[in-house]
Amino acid sequence: MELTAATTIRKPAREVYGFWRDLENLPTFMAHLEQVRATGDRTSHWTADAPFGKDVGWDAEIIEEVPGEKIAWRSTGNADVPNAGTVRFEPAPDGVSTEVHVVLVYDIPGGAVGKAVATYFGEEPHQQLDDDLRRLKQVLETGEVVRSDGAPWGKQARKEFPQRPAQPLSDAELAKGTDA
Repeated sequence: MELTAATTIRKPAREVYGFWRDLENLPTFMAHLEQVRATGDRTSHWTADAPFGKDVGWDAEIIEEVPGEKIAWRSTGNADVPNAGTVRFEPAPDGVSTEVHVVLVYDIPGGAVGKAVATYFGEEPHQQLDDDLRRLKQVLETGEVVRSDGAPWGKQARKEFPQRPAQPLSDAELAKGTDA
């Protein structure tokens, strides 16, 4: 599976790059990451939530880096979720902000069946990445992930209020709405 997403953050590219490059910052905005621990200058160990209350882990290495502009990585060894990715940090046309472009490629355990099950339980990968970048923008622009009164517990609320891309109401939902 390949995912792409982008956002614009009102901070200089070097600052956004520096925050991302400190890999231990990633769980502050990536909802499914429990921990990223640096194991060397270009290596790290990642732990993430998976559907059904399971955790998955993998080691990763940075395979290409242009300070202030680009970071590319891939999982190594026997990763639970083999993956690779690239994030680019480009100055935005306003001369102040940074465009962040992310490409993630990974194998979902269980293939198409695993993706269908994860989507059923509110874990749609494209939506997750968009949400992660929205939280990155919040952290860098305001210093925190903004929480609403309806979901003040952040990650915990994910289990109660799973997000999914907008979609039309089902026939059952439509029928339920007319019964009221």
